[in-house]
Amino acid sequence: MRRLLLIFISMSMILSACKTTEENPFFVEWDTPFGSPPFHLIDEEHYIPAYEEGIRQHQAEIDAIVNNPEAPTFENTIVAYDQAGSLLRRISLVFGNLRGAETNPQLQEIARETTPLLSAHSNEISMNQDLFARIQTVYENRFEKNLNPEQLRVVEMYYRDFERNGAALPEEKREELARLRERMSMISLELGENMLAETNAFELILEDEDDLAGLPAGVVSAAAEAAERAGHEGKWLITLHNPSRLPFLQFSERRDLREKVLTAYGERGNNDNENDNKELFAELMQLRLQMARLLGFNNYAEYFLDIQMAENPDNVYDFLNQVWDPAVARAKRERDMKQAIIDREGGDFKLEAWDWWYYAEILRQERYDLDDDEVNPYFTIENVKRGNFMLANKLWGLTFEPRPEVPVYHEEVEVYEVFDNDGSHLAILFIDPHPRPGKRQGAWCGTYRSGGWEDGEWVSPIVTIVMNFSRPSGGKPAMLSWDETTTYFHEFGHAVHNFFAKGNFRRTSRSVPRDFVELPSQILENWAGEPELLKTYAIHYETGEPIPDELISRLRRAEHFNQGFINVEYLASAFLDMDWHTTDHGDDIDVIGFEEESMRRIGLPDEIIPRWRTTYFGHIFGPGYAAGYYVYRWAGVLDADAFMAFKESGDLFNQELAERFRYYILANNALYEGMEAYVSFRGQEPDIDHFLRQSGLK
Repeated sequence: MRRLLLIFISMSMILSACKTTEENPFFVEWDTPFGSPPFHLIDEEHYIPAYEEGIRQHQAEIDAIVNNPEAPTFENTIVAYDQAGSLLRRISLVFGNLRGAETNPQLQEIARETTPLLSAHSNEISMNQDLFARIQTVYENRFEKNLNPEQLRVVEMYYRDFERNGAALPEEKREELARLRERMSMISLELGENMLAETNAFELILEDEDDLAGLPAGVVSAAAEAAERAGHEGKWLITLHNPSRLPFLQFSERRDLREKVLTAYGERGNNDNENDNKELFAELMQLRLQMARLLGFNNYAEYFLDIQMAENPDNVYDFLNQVWDPAVARAKRERDMKQAIIDREGGDFKLEAWDWWYYAEILRQERYDLDDDEVNPYFTIENVKRGNFMLANKLWGLTFEPRPEVPVYHEEVEVYEVFDNDGSHLAILFIDPHPRPGKRQGAWCGTYRSGGWEDGEWVSPIVTIVMNFSRPSGGKPAMLSWDETTTYFHEFGHAVHNFFAKGNFRRTSRSVPRDFVELPSQILENWAGEPELLKTYAIHYETGEPIPDELISRLRRAEHFNQGFINVEYLASAFLDMDWHTTDHGDDIDVIGFEEESMRRIGLPDEIIPRWRTTYFGHIFGPGYAAGYYVYRWAGVLDADAFMAFKESGDLFNQELAERFRYYILANNALYEGMEAYVSFRGQEPDIDHFLRQSGLK
């Protein structure tokens, strides 16, 4: 079937040969600044022909490796395979990034058409017996060929990849695995599309000023502008996007409307409509279990964790439980304080999930004298961006220059050239800050081009960070919440990792275990609230004055505020993820019933819902974080301990330490992995106590 598919693709290419390659921007060298994607030239009609040609070229390159009459060597097999597929990578990076940041019905249809083609192509290569035999020969003789450590590692990783993708299975099992993978890729696509549709479908239109009770002027202004953009002029609009939903839950005095918003958010994908995700997710869990067992594992979590730092599900559960107990204890104390406010005010009701943020805000103002109207003017989006740039300069000497001449896919996107500490060009950075209907929720970092060697020359990376932060409104600049501020530092940390990663092979250049990959991002969050940095970037947008010491003191006193809730809602999702991927699912899965039982088992307080419920748990729809959502807290242990090295040195911007971090953690992933890299930087394994204290759990 797969060979017939490839023949069909080849025939379709012949039939479409009347189109010259010059008509399709993917088929020519990009003469844009820095070789960045020519978004202004790329139309939807270009993708399918480009994908077809990319698949054809990649298959031809694989055939050339397989049919090479010379004995397999590192150069003619491993290096050749590592370099193959350049056109397909170029197309996939552009299409994949745009589908996340600026999708539309045409791109979604193209994804539905190309996903099975790409899955079949991937299976054809990863299960190619002749190719696997050549890689296996190099692998088995690797210690006899005087390979250096980086070469040894890329050989071992490619051999492991082929084993984990089923190349060593008997033919009938390879065919079964291929069918499973092709179906799973389509399910992942559909789950994500449904979640975006569900998020965009909800609108709470407020027509009466009484509905605005308690909302600060900035929230009201943003809601009015959102309503106008959506065609509801003269009204106010609340959506499920974070910059709209969270302030509404935090400030609205209308308890009935808070309930409506949170319920809509928590029931996405669970509305028994055309975007319902329950059946799709249940099927995905069954297929993942089947796949894992074909490959010799008891469940999908064992398969995923086999190559992570955590190693196995028992270690993950032990870690989660170690953090869960103090987190729940703290969350219950927070709950009782909120209930006390309700009782004090004469409220004849029990605290519910839609009340949590509202009473948390009252408690924050009472205990720490903190008001967003006082704090937020110091954290404009421009200030926070400047703070990230300043931190990169203080640690590694990086500088950033705007490059408005670089083409962008949306007018809100900014582009910067990144220079290394010696003034040389290092990378290009795209920044896409605000929510749009075509952008999926959350924040992430990706690349339009990974750094790599081409014809003996280093080609620098083109990195993108995509967020969904508050927009400017009411004539005022976009002002970020503290959560948005730390998220900016987080995604910028991923970008820095991409700037510095520099290996000789694509497979290992930035290859780290999934439970290590959040260390480079999360560590930068630690600097965001340190006075030494705060006073350089937190500048009041009206007065031009830096944030005063007295306000910093109040902020620092409140740094553990609500940490019970924050840790519990996260950990609940991490447990849920692990439960889904360690359970022997039968033919009939009750998705919501399974989730409820999972939460009962861990004792999730009734007043808190998981950060991600099953039907909109986007992290685990695809394979990237499936059985791996725990990694944010696992990496939290690493980043808290690593940041302590800077604190203990007496210099938060210790450039000697920063250089060691760059060398071992960021740049040389091709040589060091996981704990080996960490110990090489720190000189010791991490101490969880730093994380527990930082999180207010000890």
